[in-house]
Amino acid sequence: MRYKHVVVSEFGGPENLKLIEEAQLPEPEANEVRVKVLAAGTGFTDTIIRQGQYVDVKDKPPFTLGYDWFGVVDKLGSDVSGFTVGQYVADMPVIGAYTEYLCVDAERLLPAPAGLDPAEAVSMILSYTTAWQMIKRVAELKEGDTALVHAAGGAVGTALLELCRLRGLTVYGTASAGKKSLLERFGATHIDYRSEDFVESIQGLTDGGVDVVFDTIGGANWSRSYRCLKRGGMLIGFGALQLTTGEERLPSLLWGFAKLLGLWKLLPDGRSSTFYNIHSRRQKLPEQFKQDVAELFDFLRQGKLSPAVADRLPLAQAAEAHRRIDRAEVLGKIVLICADD
Repeated sequence: MRYKHVVVSEFGGPENLKLIEEAQLPEPEANEVRVKVLAAGTGFTDTIIRQGQYVDVKDKPPFTLGYDWFGVVDKLGSDVSGFTVGQYVADMPVIGAYTEYLCVDAERLLPAPAGLDPAEAVSMILSYTTAWQMIKRVAELKEGDTALVHAAGGAVGTALLELCRLRGLTVYGTASAGKKSLLERFGATHIDYRSEDFVESIQGLTDGGVDVVFDTIGGANWSRSYRCLKRGGMLIGFGALQLTTGEERLPSLLWGFAKLLGLWKLLPDGRSSTFYNIHSRRQKLPEQFKQDVAELFDFLRQGKLSPAVADRLPLAQAAEAHRRIDRAEVLGKIVLICADD
């Protein structure tokens, strides 16, 4: 039986994403499971990997792209227990998700309840787990706290908005004017970063600042975000978007890291700062990762979450999804539909 997957033929632009057809399905080895992939997430991280700028990926092209997937068990290899054919599962392999079928070590599988919408379910893996762990595990936020979310109209940004609302937080979000209605859908106060100084806006909207800032922009922005914190507040950096877009240079980012992870800790101002990476945290705390994904799947099953799925495109349109992400015009997350359930 034939199947298709999308490979990065060489590092560069979306035109380097190629749909490849294979003559035979992959066969699971011992302790592996073959999965029929129903949906694969797309996002800014995938575009960084496509460009060859993601430090956690050492593979050289060609390789199959795709950070996370949701699917159904299609075949069991020998020595696999605890899973059955037809069971819904997910994973976050970092690369490899843009495919109709794949084989994966059974130990990595994240069980999922039946009845979930595949596009919404895959949103729970990278985007929502990143948000949930920063809210719950890193900042330990509670009802009534205040938060500032940068890039609030993106995949992780909208996840942060919805989960902060679920947690009972007051949220402010920076985004372009075209994404204002999306932010308001999740109950956030919109700050147009192109026409407003977000530091001045936060100072005017709050009593002394916010309890947490989630900043994926980069080093120079971290310094401004730190000024938005009240005493006892925390700045969480979790990306360097402007480095990959060329708006920030490496020396500026490295200086930002020096302050984020070292220099600011010496200040007697009661504030704190840290950096979060979902991939390294999963490697260190795999059971915690499974617990958090399971909790999010349960929230979704109960109808407590409604992810901002901007579009559902066929696997063959992966390059178009990347072009739209590169233009920063996606409201939420584009999901690739890899196969029918």
